[in-house]
Amino acid sequence: MTNDNGRGAPGTPTGAGEKRIMILGTGAIAHRHAEHFISIPGCRVVAACDVNAERAQAFATLHGIERAFADLGEALAWGEFDAVVNATPDQAHKATSLQVIAAGKAIFCEKPLALNAEDAFEMVGAAERAGLINMVNFTYRNAHAIQLARRMVEAGDIGEVRHVDASYLQSWLTGHHWGDWQSDERWLWRLSSGHGSKGVLGDIGVHILDFVTYGSGQGIAALQARLKTFDKAEGGAIGAYTLDANDSCAMTVEFDNGALGVVHMSRYATGKANDLDLMIHGTKGALKIWSNTTESSLDVCLGEDIHTQTWRRVECPPTPLNAERFVLALLSGVNGEPDFRHAAEVQKLLDLCFVSDGERRMLPVVMPPA
Repeated sequence: MTNDNGRGAPGTPTGAGEKRIMILGTGAIAHRHAEHFISIPGCRVVAACDVNAERAQAFATLHGIERAFADLGEALAWGEFDAVVNATPDQAHKATSLQVIAAGKAIFCEKPLALNAEDAFEMVGAAERAGLINMVNFTYRNAHAIQLARRMVEAGDIGEVRHVDASYLQSWLTGHHWGDWQSDERWLWRLSSGHGSKGVLGDIGVHILDFVTYGSGQGIAALQARLKTFDKAEGGAIGAYTLDANDSCAMTVEFDNGALGVVHMSRYATGKANDLDLMIHGTKGALKIWSNTTESSLDVCLGEDIHTQTWRRVECPPTPLNAERFVLALLSGVNGEPDFRHAAEVQKLLDLCFVSDGERRMLPVVMPPA
């Protein structure tokens, strides 16, 4: 098992000039961004911005950041930075990112890129027309195992992909390992569409769909999804939170090369804390990838082992974190992955899942023209 919390492989170019970064939004995830970017050679965090002035200043003080702003327009008018890390709430991603792009700043946005595919592709167009570095923080790309698996698939080690089995399973609706969801607003809002939640599909479905498509090297050509919301409280509500967001999702998919797959996710997966599992079966071998937020592992069944169904654990070399890849993109001028366009394509899949569930049928995935 490999630890994915450490620094990635070396390779940051020298002499390219230090890049200055502002962190936009100073909530919980922003602290992780600050820690990462402050530790990466070739960049410097020079400002923080949040609509809550006190929180922005406290964040800046905690992380030793020189400037704090309570208004994005004011920060952009100052403009003494090269890139923005957008860690605002999901519903603010579009408006804030478009402001940043209009100001000519590179951008590293939290997932999901937007609340729907239409908005996401609008953001793609703006960033690409401006010729700016643009990336999205799909955190499980940081897993060393998925990076090695992708390289093995691309090298043809498992032959042609024929079947994929993927899941992202959590159990915080049955276990108290992350606290009591019935009394903690951090979890209650995730169960309420009125508070901006798109359920388990929008929360962790975005991760497993990225994991599946990246790991397999295949796009999804068609999908069918079933969503389920379970009764969790008398009257279907706790205080101001109406508990109507989906709790589980099961999908069947067809990939671009004709391979079939199943993808499922749930918050009722008792016994699973936060586990991503991906099995990729090919004509010459198979890969089994597991990841959580801190670790990952890769097992392979290759060569003569396919005749005895023997699996062997392989060591996964360290790979750069998304944050490090973003800094590398800033320094080199070459956009990194995952970019806005990929994130918009994932959002398209999420949107289609809701349509498929409502119409009870498989739908083709049609992407907007480039």
